[in-house]
Formats: sequence, structure tokens, C-alpha cells
Amino acid sequence: MTIALYAEFSATPGNEARVVSLLSDLAAVVRAEPGNVVFDPHLITKTGRFYVYEVYRDEVAFAAHMTSKHCATFNLALSSLVDGGGSRLTMLTPIDTVA
Repeated sequence: MTIALYAEFSATPGNEARVVSLLSDLAAVVRAEPGNVVFDPHLITKTGRFYVYEVYRDEVAFAAHMTSKHCATFNLALSSLVDGGGSRLTMLTPIDTVA
């Protein structure tokens, strides 16, 4: 079963451009992961808040992403640029809409 989630975080004032740069670099690497299906980062317009929608093929692929060196490097760099020191993950459960 696929794993879907979103990550949210707010850049501290003046760090928005740095967060955009980090996300741009990370997106290229994550999208190349064998188990990644979707990695779509967004800036919520005029707020300094970020939203990243992610989908992974299965739990194994998600675990590989979470324990990857590039994920650890990103999270370490992000910690000093956002409120609260990191992102908040919200796991999603799909709703079967087939009648």
C-alpha cells in the first residue's frame, strides 16, 4: 500500500529563499529515489509557510527515504531556518471513492 503524507513548516523571517533552495535541491534527489511516487513542495503564497506533498510506493520505500543521508542532511540544515526546528508530518489515509 502506498504511503502518503504532507510536511509543513514555517521559515523564520529572512530565511524563505534559503528554504526554497534547500527544497529545490532535495526534490531532485527524492524524485530519483526508486520508491518515490510524488514529491511536490509548495510555498503557501505570501506566508513564509511551506507544504510538501509526498507519496511513496510502500512502507519500505518511505523508511528508506526517512533514513537516507540526503533526508538527514536536509533536516539538519532546515532546523535552523524554520520555526520549531523542523517539519510537522501528517500521514494521510486514502478514501475509496469508487462506488
